[in-house]
Amino acid sequence: MDALTLMRKGPVIPVIVVNDAAVAVDLAHALVAGGMTVLEVTLRTKAALAAMRRMRDELPDVIVGAGTLRTRPQMEAALDAGAQFCVSPGLTPELASAARSAGVPFIPGVATPSEAMHAQDEGFLVQKLFPAEAVGGVRLLQALAGPLPDLRFCPTGGIHAGNAAEYLAQPNVMAVGGSWLTPDDAIGTRDWARITRLAAEAAALAHG
Repeated sequence: MDALTLMRKGPVIPVIVVNDAAVAVDLAHALVAGGMTVLEVTLRTKAALAAMRRMRDELPDVIVGAGTLRTRPQMEAALDAGAQFCVSPGLTPELASAARSAGVPFIPGVATPSEAMHAQDEGFLVQKLFPAEAVGGVRLLQALAGPLPDLRFCPTGGIHAGNAAEYLAQPNVMAVGGSWLTPDDAIGTRDWARITRLAAEAAALAHG
């Protein structure tokens, strides 16, 4: 599976922050019930790796990956935990080297044309525009389409139910990522029905 195939399978990718691995499986089930098939667990908490492993073990048909990767050791730890894809907010030479040998899709973060060209030179034609809204959003993606026609993007950062459809309508956007599907308060109260509803609304946006 390459990055393009990954995003075709999951045009809306929940960006998940898990503080307690004990909720990981229920959270994943709630998202899947709403139509999500690709889940990104960010490495922002101590519970992230354990949460990812639990999701992989209990939901073998779901594609689970790791986000907020910044170093080679983080990537290695994520792969050991079962990550099937990796996402970073940026790109360094060491991370690019690790990604090429990882054997799973890797989506580096970019915010400017120069960063996008550098990532392309490193072999990554699918990139994460981050933080999307802060750096220009849809207008930037439209501007990049002309001079960088080979690149495809997964905008993340400031994406929500109100603007996701506009992003997905851009020809150079293959998917969007966002945390609006898994609000902290819904996770905290185990409001799985709300998360399923948000996921179903997002799935409907993705499919037209």
